[in-house]
Amino acid sequence: MQIKGTLMLLGAAFFWGTTFVAQLEGMDGLGPFSYAAARYLTGFLSLVVLLLYTRKQRARERHQKNYQRGFAIGLIIGVVLFIASSMQQIALQYSTAGKAAFITCLYIVFVPLGAKLLGKIIRRENWIGAGLAIVGLYLLAVGEGFSIQIGDVILFFDAFVWTAHILMADRFASRVDVIEMSAAQVFMTMILSSIAMFAFETPTLVTMSNAWFAILYGGVMSSGIAFTLQLYGQRYAEPSTAAILMSFEAIFGALAGWFFLNEVMSLREIFGCVLMLIGMLATQWQLIKRGL
Repeated sequence: MQIKGTLMLLGAAFFWGTTFVAQLEGMDGLGPFSYAAARYLTGFLSLVVLLLYTRKQRARERHQKNYQRGFAIGLIIGVVLFIASSMQQIALQYSTAGKAAFITCLYIVFVPLGAKLLGKIIRRENWIGAGLAIVGLYLLAVGEGFSIQIGDVILFFDAFVWTAHILMADRFASRVDVIEMSAAQVFMTMILSSIAMFAFETPTLVTMSNAWFAILYGGVMSSGIAFTLQLYGQRYAEPSTAAILMSFEAIFGALAGWFFLNEVMSLREIFGCVLMLIGMLATQWQLIKRGL
């Protein structure tokens, strides 16, 4: 895998991880759909600028490498992104940035399992990694007395939706204009989030303006730059390899939650995170060993 793809996917993981803090801060007075609508509007506007700035270069690439236009497939993937993003945003009302980041990153376990459904081989380490990750998830999300927070349950099922998003992106990233696809998926998510916002919430300009930094960071850095880095990076990586790199989102998210929000995990929760991380890496052991 080329170093360029590695850096792109790690960059995406950094912005996604730190955006968990922005998502929590942005909902201080805003509903989940209101924050998402403002965030994805900001992300879309930043991508429009990028679309215009790179239009000649992308036209040459489409001609030389036979890339297809990316708008249509981007709109379809945007529906999946809306579901994944909305579930995550709602769950964050009942969870912490660190826990949310680790549970979301269960997609690194689910991606190879999902790839199996598409005809790819699943190895023993995939099952071992999945088992360790599930035990870690239990320690992280299930409290003593078998109490489960609703946010953690939503995040668990949300990891399946993120898995679908990664597999769809992998299928088309090497075939289409990536910036067009990124802009289209962010546009679709913005539209659907706006519809949900007006249907279920009553945002005001005051609450929007109070959350301007969280909206700007989540919109430009995560919705605009990170998703574009993901799609470009997946041109150079198999879905399982990309999932390893993107799973660093969990570490960045936990560190950001500790640094900016003073989030503290119990020893039980930390041990759960460690088991999840080992399980995630075990799932991809063959790829890691090949790179050593």
